[in-house]
Amino acid sequence: MLTIEHLNQYYGESHILWDVDLEVEQGRCTCLMGRNGVGKTTTLGCIMGLVPVRSGQIVFNGQDIVRLAAEERAGLGIGYVPQGRQIFPLLTVEENLRIGLNTGRRKRKKIPELVFELFPVLAEMLGRRGGDLSGGQQQQLAIGRALVLEPSLLILDEPTEGIQPNIVHEIGEIIRRLQREAGMTVLLVEQKLPFVRQVADRFFIMDRGRVMARGHLDDLTDDLVRDYLTV
Repeated sequence: MLTIEHLNQYYGESHILWDVDLEVEQGRCTCLMGRNGVGKTTTLGCIMGLVPVRSGQIVFNGQDIVRLAAEERAGLGIGYVPQGRQIFPLLTVEENLRIGLNTGRRKRKKIPELVFELFPVLAEMLGRRGGDLSGGQQQQLAIGRALVLEPSLLILDEPTEGIQPNIVHEIGEIIRRLQREAGMTVLLVEQKLPFVRQVADRFFIMDRGRVMARGHLDDLTDDLVRDYLTV
């Protein structure tokens, strides 16, 4: 579904991403892993059109999207939940959700019922401002906002960061449900190994802007964890 080939990215004269190759298989959950500052979020920014690419290809469903604007990529069916959630704190839950209605592949006037099936707390808080929600509720809102697009690919950047354990487990169950019932493909950046083992099928490990290891989750050995993931 998504293939990245020889991706290079610079900040000024600093070479950040070095010939990154990445494949996300349809219907699978792929986890991009690595310590802080190795280029994971920059890679997601390149995929979403938020960070300029110096060279390389990003192919989504057979189309090279490198030259497309961010909103055009969303319109192709890519939903994105950024690190830190980035909801609109002064807008209500309903207003946050409605922002995505005209961005997805199918222009809608109504928030899909799936959002409220997955996150019933959002239905109870439609009139509450986003900034008044707890951290876990804000993360649910951020994921719900991405799902309003009805994406075929959902990209999540550190979705468990600062979230209480019961909500972390719930988000993991929702990811698996989206794969199982909706056939959704997921690309996840995550550092918490228990969560990765709960949801992911495949992994890629980055270090210093390069992909250093990849494979099925069963191939994620203690040696790889020690060499590239422990602090």
